[in-house]
Amino acid sequence: MVQLYNLHPFGSQQVVPCKLEPERFCGGGRDALFVAAGCKVEAFAVAGQELCQPRCAFSTLGRVLCLAYSEAGDYLAAIEEKNKATFLRAYVNWRSKRTENCRVCIRMVGHKVEAPFSDTFRDQMSIIEMPLSEAPLCISCCPMKGDLLVGCTNKLVLFSLKYQLISEEFSILDFERSLIIHIDNIIPVEISFCVGYVALMSELEVLIVKLESDPKSGESVNYQPPKTNNPMKQTEGISNEALQLESDDFVICQKPVELLGEKSSQSGISVTLESTGLADKTIKYYHIQHLLYKRFAPDISSLVLSDDIRLHSLQLLPIYQTGSPTSDGKKLSQEKELLSLFCFFSLPHVGYLYMVVKSVELMSVYQYPEKSQQAVLTPQFLHVITSNNLQCFTVRCSAAAAREEDPYVDTTLKACPPVTMDVCALRIQLFIGLKAMCHFKNHLILLTKADPEAIPETREPSKRLLSRKGTTVKLKTPPVAEAGWNLYVVDTISPVQLYREMVDYSNTYKTARTQSCIHLLSEAHLLVRAALMDASQLEPGEKAELLEAFKESCGHLGDCYSRLDTQHSHLALPYYKMSGLSMAEVLTRADWPLEAGLQKYERGLIFYINHSLYENLDEELSEELAAKVVQMFHEAEPRQLPHVLCSPSMKNINPVTAMSYLSKLDTSGFSSILVTLTKAAMALKMGDLDMHRNEMQSYPEMKLVCGFILEPRLLIQQRRGQIVPTELAVHLKDIQPGLLVASVLGLQKNNKIGIEEADSFFKVLCGKDKDTIPQLLVDLWEAQLVAGLPDVVLQELFFKLTSQYIWRLSKMQPPDTTPLRTSEDLINACSHYGLIYPWVNVLISSDFLADKSYTEDLSKLQTLWWKKLLPELCHRIKCGGEKGQLYLSSLKETLSVVAVELELRDFLNVLPEDGTAAFFLPYLLYCSRKKSLT
Repeated sequence: MVQLYNLHPFGSQQVVPCKLEPERFCGGGRDALFVAAGCKVEAFAVAGQELCQPRCAFSTLGRVLCLAYSEAGDYLAAIEEKNKATFLRAYVNWRSKRTENCRVCIRMVGHKVEAPFSDTFRDQMSIIEMPLSEAPLCISCCPMKGDLLVGCTNKLVLFSLKYQLISEEFSILDFERSLIIHIDNIIPVEISFCVGYVALMSELEVLIVKLESDPKSGESVNYQPPKTNNPMKQTEGISNEALQLESDDFVICQKPVELLGEKSSQSGISVTLESTGLADKTIKYYHIQHLLYKRFAPDISSLVLSDDIRLHSLQLLPIYQTGSPTSDGKKLSQEKELLSLFCFFSLPHVGYLYMVVKSVELMSVYQYPEKSQQAVLTPQFLHVITSNNLQCFTVRCSAAAAREEDPYVDTTLKACPPVTMDVCALRIQLFIGLKAMCHFKNHLILLTKADPEAIPETREPSKRLLSRKGTTVKLKTPPVAEAGWNLYVVDTISPVQLYREMVDYSNTYKTARTQSCIHLLSEAHLLVRAALMDASQLEPGEKAELLEAFKESCGHLGDCYSRLDTQHSHLALPYYKMSGLSMAEVLTRADWPLEAGLQKYERGLIFYINHSLYENLDEELSEELAAKVVQMFHEAEPRQLPHVLCSPSMKNINPVTAMSYLSKLDTSGFSSILVTLTKAAMALKMGDLDMHRNEMQSYPEMKLVCGFILEPRLLIQQRRGQIVPTELAVHLKDIQPGLLVASVLGLQKNNKIGIEEADSFFKVLCGKDKDTIPQLLVDLWEAQLVAGLPDVVLQELFFKLTSQYIWRLSKMQPPDTTPLRTSEDLINACSHYGLIYPWVNVLISSDFLADKSYTEDLSKLQTLWWKKLLPELCHRIKCGGEKGQLYLSSLKETLSVVAVELELRDFLNVLPEDGTAAFFLPYLLYCSRKKSLT
């Protein structure tokens, strides 16, 4: 289905001041236009508005039958005819030809040029003759490398572009015939070549192959004659005997066929390679990868077979990657990289667009309202001419290339309109007598002729279109010059200007709330995206303007998906993200429709707001917008209301307003504990401690822990990358620290918070710097040890606890809050804590150790530190081995530190019961003398 919009993609129109009726013409680069008539080629400079100036002219060997320009190498290739013989020539350094009578240099391809002639070659145009064993039928230049491919009756010849070094500071352009592709059973009418991809077309067949370098091959590719068997003929049951029946009374019609990938090798067309390059390291060796074979069948519904049912306009279109359109105004890379490749060809009434990189698939089918004569594919549009109309269709190349660049483009972060979206005709512009067309940059070159009667070509009988047997192709003889012709340069308007017109046009669909609005805005988005993919053709100001248009188009699409209740309404989220709009700006843009007197909130907007609130954006909504969000979710998604109120973005919500909506919730259908905790948080924010206490006392502690697990942001929030405890968490620290520690432990068990994040939370909550450990964090570590969390590394946990116990013992520093667990609690609850020796209990119960916190730390240090770390170290020392000395050094270092930090009795408490007394004696002596020394 093709939708029609009456937009204005065509801008200014100029007349090319050529003297004779053009027979062939082509353009390329930024400003080069070539027009061939008779035995002469005129070159024009096309730049700016209303400016098409003659640049130079030069004579050819004969009438030009085919022209091709290559931006790489800046040369013009031509097939010329003289005395019924055809020749292939390349015109190099043509810009230096100032007058028609200037001397030119003619040389053979590969001819060695000596250094003394360097000045001559530098300042004059050169013509390179490229002899061929068979007559050339068609040519194509690689748009990236400048290599030239020539189509002949049974072969394709590849001339590689190279530069011949004349001196240290000067080189000239040259070619080398590097490869011959032998192709049997099909004669090319048109060919197209791009970075190793070869497309060729006969009157009813299309074949696409890829030349791939073979790094394993050490020898050149040799030509091998094709085998006599034909797989396609065998599968279709058409024998040689049946084919011989074809005469004036019989016509053999082959079935239409489409073969993709390696299956296309079964087409019956033999493709073999012959390397002809010199023994040079730069010459590549190739093998063939088959990509596509498609054969059409003529319409035989009528008794008279039309001679016009044939393919035309074969083209390979590369899409380059030069920078991301979502780079937020940063400078885009100028380096071209092939991102994707597309192939287009057309019948008179229908065109086909395939993607041929990585996988081969049909992307779009174009149905023309009239019989087409020629079509040109560009990254933004498909231009088609009929006898009286210039038509402009949209293409899906940029959408497909975006998915090649990022297969996961349709996510919550990014999105792109689908490749399968219906194409549309932007404009059908009246042009009387259209005959031919070419395209370069943003210029369309159109040849018109007033005489509506076309001059027929000399062709074989129409039955020859029906099979490959005996197919011959004759080049069209240029007609005799007649009056009433014109050659026009029609410029397409800038992408941003057309984008603006599309956006304005979409407003006519806005109130209807239909898919047409999304479709047209998607077209506008793809237009801008396609322009950004080849940013090397843009000025810096144009890039910035396009990037701004790109973000604006994302905002428009976000508006559409947020307002329309469609199955793709979730796309509002990625489009709004790509737009750079804040949540407040989106809410301000949103319209609030009324249905039956009630406001209706579409799911696209709900989805976007809900996701944004969950992502902890560093954005705080105003009290008014926060109230609007609460009202929205109360009406559309009441289950999400507690989660919404816990978002940092809702910090400015009026707690009275929030409490009124929470009180209306029917908690029978979902977790009432979450509603209760949210109410408690709002009551605390209101300063109503009685209401807060009543809410918190309505459930036992373990139920409350479950509620915090459902919504961790009731306790912990993140703002600007920093952990921020909530007001409720601060209150629980003072009133119910045990609930707070249990809740954080529950979050860890359910992977809602990490180990380091939990440590930071308690340090921030208790107002401690990174080097000071609050007791609540020690309580959490002890709880982790008791709970046996699987992701906690025990040795690290032992070290953290042991270090803290020793630090407090050595500094005589009591805990800043009362520990939640005693040593006895830990011994009873955790197997990692061992029983304390009886003599240790006697020691710590003496009057000398009257401080209870000191004795508790010493008890926890005994049997944790002693039971786990010191015995393990002693055991490894006894076992010996390679690391025995390392363990022994560690033990000595440990004892040295402990002897310095602890009193004598405390030091005795931690020494093992077994071992050599002589080993421990120096440390005991130091510990006993330490007091007298001080």
